[in-house]
Amino acid sequence: MKLPIAAALWLLVAFQSGAAEQSTTPAPSTVSVAEQGEAREPRWRLGFALGYGLRTNPLVQSDDIPIVVDVDIGWFGDRFFFDNGDLGVTFADNDRITASLVARVNSDRVFFGRTNTRFVTVDAAGMPLSEAIVFDVPDRSYATELGIEVLMDGSWGQLQMTAHHDISGTHEGYELFVDYGYGWRNQRWYVEPSIGLSYKSDELNDYYWGVREDEASPALLAYTAGDGINAHARLALSYQVNRHWTFSLVGEFERLNDDAAASPIVKDKNVFGYFAGFGFHF
Repeated sequence: MKLPIAAALWLLVAFQSGAAEQSTTPAPSTVSVAEQGEAREPRWRLGFALGYGLRTNPLVQSDDIPIVVDVDIGWFGDRFFFDNGDLGVTFADNDRITASLVARVNSDRVFFGRTNTRFVTVDAAGMPLSEAIVFDVPDRSYATELGIEVLMDGSWGQLQMTAHHDISGTHEGYELFVDYGYGWRNQRWYVEPSIGLSYKSDELNDYYWGVREDEASPALLAYTAGDGINAHARLALSYQVNRHWTFSLVGEFERLNDDAAASPIVKDKNVFGYFAGFGFHF
């Protein structure tokens, strides 16, 4: 699982970055500076993915999120890089580990872009109301976060660890993330399952999944969310058609932490997603 910054592209990249970028050469962001020089990797990475996919939306009265097309763009200098919205500077890079300072936009906000407003005639307990009232899922803002990303790989697999804190004053919380994956390659085929956990602080969790007093109504009770741990699993399958084209099939599952799942604005604690399509890299 990648951690892109541009929240508008988050769910696209989350499903396609690993699959669409799979090739006979590792992605530049996971290759040391010395190795990039030896392999003469280009500094620019340009491509797109076209296909169809879907990510379910756990919020009440909200639409699922379709995935049709995505643009993949990255630039990798000796230390500084841009990777699908992530801005970073690498301060440690060798055969065993790559560590970078990375700025990103929090991805939790993406679900709130597809909510609907409707009138309801019963309260949160199901009792009839004297008159219909508007039920509106609270709006949430994007948060700019800064943190550390550590990448490790070897014959044992790939490990990604990150720690990010809000620097925009939006939620003033932090997130700790770890993901482990192991890939198999057989000629043109590549398969990579991965699993991981994400710890979200109470400030972050409550900002996105809580309901403040001024947002509450008879149809939407006030709610305070504490911290919690999300779990995720992913399976990526790709076939290298030729030098530029790759067919990708990706499926992902995420389970929201208990405090987020118990929120009155959440209808499902499980989030599912998939994507199937062709990726092209120049």
